[in-house]
Order: sequence, then structure tokens, then C-alpha cells
Amino acid sequence: MIDNRLKKERFRKDVMEKGEKIKRVKNGDRNSGKSTEKSGDKSRGKDFENKRGERGDGNRKKSVEKSWEKSAFKDSDRGEEKKWAKSGDKGRGKSVENKWEKGGDRNKGKNLEKKWREQGDRSKANSKEKVTEGNKDNFRDSSKYGGKEQKKDYKNKDRSYGKGGYERKNSICPVFQKCGGCQLLDMPYEKQLEQKQKQLADLLKPYCHIEPIIGMKNPYYYRNKVHAVFDFEKGNPISGVYEANSHRVVPVEKCMIEDQKSDEIIGTIRGMLKSFKIRTYNEDTGYGLLRHVLVRRGFATGEIMVVLVTASPVFPSKNNFVKALREKHPEITTVIQNVNNRDTSMILGDKEHVLYGKGFIEDVLCGYRFRISSKSFYQINPVQTEVLYKKAIEAAGLTGNERVIDAYCGIGTIGIVASSFAKEVIGVELNRDAVRDAVENAKINKVKNARFFCNDAGKFMVNMAENGEHVDVVFMDPPRSGSTEEFIESVAKLKPEKVVYVSCGPETLARDLEYFRKMGYEARKGWGVDLFPNTGHTETIVKLCRK
Repeated sequence: MIDNRLKKERFRKDVMEKGEKIKRVKNGDRNSGKSTEKSGDKSRGKDFENKRGERGDGNRKKSVEKSWEKSAFKDSDRGEEKKWAKSGDKGRGKSVENKWEKGGDRNKGKNLEKKWREQGDRSKANSKEKVTEGNKDNFRDSSKYGGKEQKKDYKNKDRSYGKGGYERKNSICPVFQKCGGCQLLDMPYEKQLEQKQKQLADLLKPYCHIEPIIGMKNPYYYRNKVHAVFDFEKGNPISGVYEANSHRVVPVEKCMIEDQKSDEIIGTIRGMLKSFKIRTYNEDTGYGLLRHVLVRRGFATGEIMVVLVTASPVFPSKNNFVKALREKHPEITTVIQNVNNRDTSMILGDKEHVLYGKGFIEDVLCGYRFRISSKSFYQINPVQTEVLYKKAIEAAGLTGNERVIDAYCGIGTIGIVASSFAKEVIGVELNRDAVRDAVENAKINKVKNARFFCNDAGKFMVNMAENGEHVDVVFMDPPRSGSTEEFIESVAKLKPEKVVYVSCGPETLARDLEYFRKMGYEARKGWGVDLFPNTGHTETIVKLCRK
């Protein structure tokens, strides 16, 4: 071992040299890049790579990459990893960590990692962090992933209720503390409802009265959509979820809020990978095939969709793989390969191939049958969704003579359910695939008084107002980030008598209610519906009337 004083001195010199080279880069001194390439310092080489990329100097970029591959570090570098992490030079520390693993000396890395965690600084233990951003038609709900889409201001933020969670010594979930998806899992359900009710009442007190929250009889295994990320650990494939605030995969065998059959199918797929010589995708190297598996199940119909998300369209032995999977799970009605070859936090890519079945499933909600494709937004808790829609239609006070707009309509669920209580329903949605499903759903259910358009809902309503058209009620169910001032202004231009706001983000709801008030709409009453038991999220309905 090299004396600690020598290590400190070398580290000090490295930092000073790095500062000098950064200055040279800013001054346009290209020669300084050459010394960086030789040093094997990945983080420094990356700075030069970005600048050369801007200049279009592709050859230099390749030479830098080649020098990284050839570079190595001595054992004396082990003790410096923590310091490198503090200085922002994560690439160098990662290289040393890889060397420990190859040399069998993993304990030192684990000890450092454990120490960082005890200090509450997880970012150093996990050098690569990504934020999972959801959208309405592709994993809008973040209840399973610990609200990773939360940001710092009202326009983008959704503070998860129950921050900090609730834990007991013997949790009913073995990965409760790592996963972060079920913040309130170990809290008695009655206490969960009390906490959510108080938080809703406090938050919306300036705008309207909140009725008692509507809970769920059985608050477990309710998710009809289950997603698992795949990775490798000690030579074996693993599947699970990202640890809260990190990109580390936490292996999950069974989840207390996910459909049990879906978890079983994901476990089967994981067990088949070795025999079919399918490697899981490595985000750092870009090698491997299987990235994610998504399972959607129609609770009423029993139909099951399996989506295999791959990094490449080339899927060796895919027919045999699907055949073997269906032999073990004949209840699977369709299998889809989704290709996502982008470096993105989004789960699904744009291209898809149907490997088996019709490429979609169907489910029954409020007596209506709905077609659901892989990218369609469909509420993840169908039991509570029926309660939610019934309350929303009740809030609208429909008599059969109203003209209704279903904004952010998705596959048309709210609009189609409301069609039997209204004279006419107009659904508007930007996602083309969702609109296609909505049109098909209207045909399946023989609904003739509902029409669906692929358009921006705000612009669509402005055009209606400019053409002198009138509507009586607007249903709006925006994503967790809430609506926009432009949309609310477009509602005000159309002048409906009532607006029924269905929200999965109470804080952004409060923000939007304030702007609605400025636009001449007053919130009259609100209802909480617990669509996400054991998590910090809840769904809210608010009835607004024009002054």
C-alpha cells in the first residue's frame, strides 16, 4: 500500500493539473487534449470529446475513445475513488471499481458504497442517475416508481404525499426500503386514508370543500400494468425496478401492489433467458438485447399482453421463445416486440412487431369494452377507476341534453362512459394510437354519439369558440404535471357551464384551480379517490362552475 500522504499529494496534483487543462481548453489550446488522452482520465477525455464533436473533429474523438480502452490504473488508485467522486471525476473512479471486480477485490467497493449510503449520499454510490419521465399515454402514473418525475416548481412538480414513508421493523415487503414505490406500504390502510384526506383538505381548502376520500376494499395486487427492467448481476439475469433516486436495479420477485400473474410471467421470462442465450441490455456498454418487459392484463376479460422491449430489432429464435413462453403460460393472448434503441429513460420505443396474437387486449370498465394497445393510457386500477368515473359523471350533473368535451381523452374511456348520459361527446387527444383505439372502442360498444379527434385539446377548443360553437361540460384528465395556462384560457374562451377536473397530482391541481379562478371559474366541491393504495399518490375530482 502506498502511504496515505503520497496519495493525498498525488490527488492534489491531479486536481491542479486538471484545472490548468480546463483553462487551456477554454483558451482554445488543442494540444492540452493530447496529454489528457494519454492519461487514461475518462472524465477529462469526455470534456475534449464534447468540444471536438462541436468542431466536427471526428478523428480526434475516435483516438480519445481508443486511448480510454487502453488505459488502466494501479491498485494504489483504489483509495482515491471517493475523492474522485467528490471532485466530479466519476469516470476514473468507475474504471478503478471495474478493476476491483475483475481482481476479485469487491469488498473495498462495497465498503465505500455502504459508507456513502450511511452518510445519505447515494449519488456517489450510483454515478449514473436518470429521471424517469412519464407522459399520459406511456406510463403516466409513477406510483410504482416512487414519483421519479417530480421536479422543483409548480409547473413540473408533484410532491409525493407521505414523503419519507412509514416503516416498521418487519416490513411485509423485503425490498420496501430500496424500491421506494410504496411509500406507505407498512402504514395501516385506515391511517393512509386519514393522511391523504388531511393533505387533500389542507391543500384545496382555499378553493373548495373536499368530501371524505373513497378507499379500496382490498388495497393489494391492484396494478393491471406491470413493468420490469432487466439487468445482470453476478452472471445471472435479474429483473425488478430502479432503486429510488438511482439507476440501480432492485431485484423483485413479488410486489404487493402488482398483479400476481404478471409477476409470475416476468419471473418465467427471466428464467428462460439463459437457455435461449439472450443477454440483458447493459446501458453502459450498449451490448445486450432485452431491456424491459411490460405485462398488461384485463382483469375482467383475463386477456394478457406481454411486451418484450429490446435494444435491437434482431431477436434470435423469437418464434421458439414465444412458443416456450406460451407453453408455460397459455393464458397469454398476445406478445409484442417493442424496439427501443435510444439512450432514453422512456420504456417503450416507436417500432413494434406483433409476435403472437392480435397485438392488443380488451377489458371491461363500467359495462363498456375497451381495446388496449401497448402504448395506450388506461388507468392502472380498474376497480377504483369505476368509482372515479361514476363520481366524475355525477359531478357533471348530466341530464342527456348536454354537449360534452372529453379533453386528454386517451382511448376514450371517460367520454364513452359519459355518452349514455349526454347528447353528444367530443374526445380530443394528441396521441394518434390512442385516438385510433378510441374510435375502435366507440364502434365495439355501438356508441354513435361520440366522436374522437387527434388534435391539441386547447387549440381545438379555441377553434370551436372562434366558429361560434358551444359546449356545456368539459371533462379534463391531464397528466401528473397538470394542465397549462394556455389550455385553461381556451376553456374560458369556449365558456362551458361546468368543468370536471380529474387529477392525479393534487398540488398541480391547486395551481390550476387558482388560474381557473382568474379565468372566471369557481371550484364548488372535490372528492378524493384512492387509486394508488400504499403509495403517496391519490386521485382527485373537482367540480368547477362558471361565475
